[in-house]
Amino acid sequence: TTQQCSTVERHMASSPPTAEMAAASVGATLNINVGILGHVDSGKTSLSRALSSTASTNAFDKNPQSKERGITLDLGFSSFLTSLPAQLAGGAYSQMQVTLVDCPGHASLIRTIIGGAQIIDLMLLVIDVTKGIQTQTAECLVIGEILNDTLIVVLNKTDMLPEAGREEKLSKMKARIRKTLAATKFADAPMVAIAARPGGAESAASDASGGAAAVGVSALVDELKARVALPERRHDGPLHFAIDHCFPIKGQGTVLTGTVLSGSLKIGQEIEFPELKQTRKIKSMQMFRKPVQSATQGDRLGVCVTQLDAKALERGIACTPGYISTVSCALVAVRHIRFFKTACKTGAKFHVTVGHATVMGT
Repeated sequence: TTQQCSTVERHMASSPPTAEMAAASVGATLNINVGILGHVDSGKTSLSRALSSTASTNAFDKNPQSKERGITLDLGFSSFLTSLPAQLAGGAYSQMQVTLVDCPGHASLIRTIIGGAQIIDLMLLVIDVTKGIQTQTAECLVIGEILNDTLIVVLNKTDMLPEAGREEKLSKMKARIRKTLAATKFADAPMVAIAARPGGAESAASDASGGAAAVGVSALVDELKARVALPERRHDGPLHFAIDHCFPIKGQGTVLTGTVLSGSLKIGQEIEFPELKQTRKIKSMQMFRKPVQSATQGDRLGVCVTQLDAKALERGIACTPGYISTVSCALVAVRHIRFFKTACKTGAKFHVTVGHATVMGT
């Protein structure tokens, strides 16, 4: 809720600097956006929690409705810092920040999943090793093929397999998954077996420390670092900022959290909200609790502006004034993916998702 986000953001703003934040001030930090996708209840949020050192206002199912229903209902963002992979050493960066995009897994939230997949550089496909590939696992695989080039399969909940014969069952599951991947561009995708939350929710609830430590996370981070390629990051060009959350902070203004898709921004810069036909000046910015003066393509941050009604813009776009125009009608060409068996006939209706917005197309 807005009140909840406001409370968390104030707490974050007043939190003392952490070791991670101190390290981030030394040299340039490369931000890599990693999507965590998979079927509902495969352990995506538990994995995010196990990997993360810093949480945003909307991480780990803080939404009361998510807690009540026990599933992820919206995009969650968190991060951790790590050393720069060997293949990227010697360049302009001294360390790497991994921003995790925790996507929902329920079928009814497919549009939210697509919105999250459009802002990532690499994808983790989480599979419950006791169940294998399920309906939304396959859907996430299709989305990944369209929007992403690098995939790591995470076989979660290995602790739920009987210890006797665990390796054999794991090998059989890997073979089944590899057979499915063979028909995709991810045929050679690596697989990492983990237990993000050993014992599950019941174990965590009964243990004051939150349950047993995650198993296999270090190996996953090593694999992730090995697969990271240096993305193209350009400071010049018009700004395109994809906004995924918007909420007010009393006495400060309205905070917009999102990802810079192109261009850059800085404090004092004028930005436009095309849907609202309004422009505002950036008052302040934070990147995972750390105040920053500027941000560039690929960065995840919160931007504070004044005199903007938070209720008018839950999700949307901010850009360089005049760069993006809104239209009421457009003619677009689409590619027919092999999994869609129905004929695309004139007059048929489809949901069209661009960024975080979905409209009906005919």
